[in-house]
Amino acid sequence: MAQPAQRPRPEIEREPEAPPIDPYAVDRAYHMHRAKRHARVEHRRATRMARFRFWAFLGLLVLACLVVAVTVWGEIQKLFGI
Repeated sequence: MAQPAQRPRPEIEREPEAPPIDPYAVDRAYHMHRAKRHARVEHRRATRMARFRFWAFLGLLVLACLVVAVTVWGEIQKLFGI
C-alpha cells in the first residue's frame, strides 16, 4: 500500500513577537491629556477675560465721550449765553 505524501513542516511555529512595551507610554498619554485639558481651560479663561476687558474699555470710552460732550456743551453755553 502507498504511503501518504509527507507535508513539509515549518521549522518552528511561533506566535509573532509582541512589540516592545513602553513603560512610560501611559504616563506620557496622561500628561498629554492633562496638558490639553489645562490649555482648554486656560483658553476659556483668557477668552472670558478678553471679553471683560473689551466691555470695560468700551464703557470707559463711552464715559469719556460723555464727559467731553458735557464739558463742550457747558463751554458752548457759557460762550454763547444759551
